[in-house]
Amino acid sequence: MDTTLQAPPETSRAKRLKAATGEVHDRLDKRIMAGEPFASVENYARFLAVQYQFHHDIDALYASPALDALLPDLEGRLQRIAQDIADLEVALPAADGEAQFADGTFDLPTALGWLYVAEGSNLGAAFLFKMARALGLDENHGARHLAGHPDGRAQHWREFTGALDGLDLDREEEVRLMEGAKAAFRRVHALVEQAYG
Repeated sequence: MDTTLQAPPETSRAKRLKAATGEVHDRLDKRIMAGEPFASVENYARFLAVQYQFHHDIDALYASPALDALLPDLEGRLQRIAQDIADLEVALPAADGEAQFADGTFDLPTALGWLYVAEGSNLGAAFLFKMARALGLDENHGARHLAGHPDGRAQHWREFTGALDGLDLDREEEVRLMEGAKAAFRRVHALVEQAYG
């Protein structure tokens, strides 16, 4: 029995994605917070290393004309994360393998799943940004990548999910989309384990 789609089919694709990835997302959030990434600047630097490696994995997606045509206002955060790391005067983390989509070829639904995770993290970053401020970091020093979208976090997310909901995907592509999002969450979880042990 196929249990990939855990929400009724009449709900939006974004809501089905949220339902399908809820467990892995919740597990990741708890693991990140268990590492106390905002307890000190040193711990935050480990969090930045996780962010850098994940966004290094997916950076090529933000340069894809195919994805740019489908989704509005995509902007990668890799360079801002690198600037944040430089602000803390620590070295960029070594790549732990090839970037997920480095060669520029990818399965579109799978890539959309990874982007869903990356773009969704922007929405949740409002809480993290406040915690970074408590460490003396802000949009100009150390926490650029956590700052809100110029149009507002909620507005950007609505535009992204609206475009995602409007794509014409068949059942198999929908499953690959869900699996791509789950894989992205698992990748970040693995990076957190490496960073915080």
